[in-house]
Amino acid sequence: MTTQELNDICVQVRRDILRMTYEAQSGHPGGSLGCVEFFTALYFKILNHDPKKFSMDGVNEDLFFLSNGHISPVWYSVLARAGYFGIKELSTFRKLGSQLQGHPTNDKKLNGIRIASGSLGQGLSASIGAALTKKLNNDKSIVYCLTGDGELQEGQIWEAAMFAAAKKVDNIIVTVDYNKKQIDGPTDDVCSLGNVKEKWKAFGWNVIEVENGNNIECVISALTEAKLQTNKGIPVVILLKTIMGKGVDFMENNHKWHGTPPNKEQFEKAIAQLKETVGDY
Repeated sequence: MTTQELNDICVQVRRDILRMTYEAQSGHPGGSLGCVEFFTALYFKILNHDPKKFSMDGVNEDLFFLSNGHISPVWYSVLARAGYFGIKELSTFRKLGSQLQGHPTNDKKLNGIRIASGSLGQGLSASIGAALTKKLNNDKSIVYCLTGDGELQEGQIWEAAMFAAAKKVDNIIVTVDYNKKQIDGPTDDVCSLGNVKEKWKAFGWNVIEVENGNNIECVISALTEAKLQTNKGIPVVILLKTIMGKGVDFMENNHKWHGTPPNKEQFEKAIAQLKETVGDY
């Protein structure tokens, strides 16, 4: 796909996120809007996957695990637009009995999702387990994981990071959504992360920094470089600097949109800033 085609998908995904959270009057639009380029690049350019042949074991295909499960709106939108399930399913977000719950679950066997997530800190451990399984099975595919930066305040993240380096789990690429915001405010105010790059390096990881995580070409370049660094005995992490609420002027860089859906007036103002590109659901 061309850069323009990918950017068109990004615009449409942002429209989906706004509509889903508005209609449900629940959900997490801020981080979802900030991670649109990452998910679009991953599913439309980077992953070795086949939406039409999804299986829970994922043999001989790349796997993705969302650790910060509260940003499910962006994942659901991209999964639908990549062909894992019908786009109209997005209209059921957070409704009783829906496959698209506020945090991803797999009890209904939704295509594209292999584990329930959202209990922060756990996704990296699950991803490492999947990566080790692939090594044991001589499966050369890569495991990808996304975490939030506020999530790095969870101790389990660093236990998993230490384990991955010690055991040379080098078929995993972790991306940190580094927007420096969390539900209660800036990460520096809630519980400062310090020098995140040096922390990961100290834990034995190869670190790739992306200054503009909302530029699709920059994201593709970083993910491509990360793939080249796999299978060298060292796990890889990408620090992806994004803007919470990206694409909607009054939501950008505002932690209050971490878990607050727009009301009718806010929705109409926001959606007007994003011209429909590839079709609403």
